[in-house]
Amino acid sequence: MRQFRGRIGEDQVVELAETFRLMSDPTRLRIILSCLDSAVAVGDIADRLGISGSLVSHHLRLLRAARLLQAERRGRQVFYAVGDEHVRSMLTDMTDHVSEEVETEVEGEPAGPDLPG
Repeated sequence: MRQFRGRIGEDQVVELAETFRLMSDPTRLRIILSCLDSAVAVGDIADRLGISGSLVSHHLRLLRAARLLQAERRGRQVFYAVGDEHVRSMLTDMTDHVSEEVETEVEGEPAGPDLPG
């Protein structure tokens, strides 16, 4: 298990919160997840998610600015992939986390907080 490297500055806390805010949008999260295993063209992302190319492009601009995704031009198309191994690891870890069976503190009640669903 990796250990937390200590305190982080207020600027980093704000940047981290902004990154999580960007990923909290279900469409943006689906876009990131669709680019997790390989680079994907903008049109293919739109087709996979059933949304317009212009909406995908809007979200991609935000995700790229936050360094969550990176772009690579191949001829006339632009392909997007997860920005780096940190992003991939975090998403993989969080997917594992939410997929784990929830243990209960009190019989019949989830251990975690009540989250809006």
